[in-house]
Amino acid sequence: MQQQQRLSYGSYLHVDELLTMQRPLSVPEHHDEMLFIVIHQVYELWFKQLLHEVGAIVRELDAGELLPVAKHFRRVHTIQRLLEQQIDVLETMTPQEFNAFRDNLNPASGFQSIQFRELEFLCGVRRTETLKHIQTSPEQLARLERRLAEPSLYDRVKALLQRRGFDSSSHDALIASYKAIYTNPQENYDLYLLLEDLIEFDERFLLWRGRHVRMVERMIGAKQGTGGSLGAAYLATTLEHRFFPELWEVRTYLGKGYGS
Repeated sequence: MQQQQRLSYGSYLHVDELLTMQRPLSVPEHHDEMLFIVIHQVYELWFKQLLHEVGAIVRELDAGELLPVAKHFRRVHTIQRLLEQQIDVLETMTPQEFNAFRDNLNPASGFQSIQFRELEFLCGVRRTETLKHIQTSPEQLARLERRLAEPSLYDRVKALLQRRGFDSSSHDALIASYKAIYTNPQENYDLYLLLEDLIEFDERFLLWRGRHVRMVERMIGAKQGTGGSLGAAYLATTLEHRFFPELWEVRTYLGKGYGS
């Protein structure tokens, strides 16, 4: 009977397989293409972890367990900071260096990231028109359709507020409920902390999107994106997408001068 190979660091993490997945296409191979591939593969791994964490958050929200939600958000915010910091690494590459291998990327584009679209759908930004630009396998399409069919993170938050006695049935009702929680945080402190975690989650995505836009402008200026998008001009339009718009809006009505 053949003895089972002893588990090691490398076999547990499948390091040998992992290190075969960086395959530059430039000929001769351009030095900076390796960095470009590694950065984006790492993004996909972090997207996978974010989906894992936000999936846990929605289950805890459904159960009304807000302490575990806070724990998951602490990890999520830390990952979001890493997503933004990775742009610092990518920007060690100059426009000349990027343009030396950029043509090899066509027609691939970060616009086509299945996991990022899945994350957007899960959080409530459901721009289904993006699907026509993405080539998906039947399994990937089923995942995206499942995210579209299920309640979003924001839907779960609104349902929790209803169960806790706060009206979330309309835009105005939601604003009033948020204002009540912020005005008297001691009465529903767990909800108060949840709202602050949600706004930080949204803000950090906006900060990352903004850094991404500036990085693309720095690299390619006003050129068209490799996937056929408008490049930086398209990315700039994504800065309008907020997961929790009423949570931003309520800030206008807090403090002196806006009634009791």
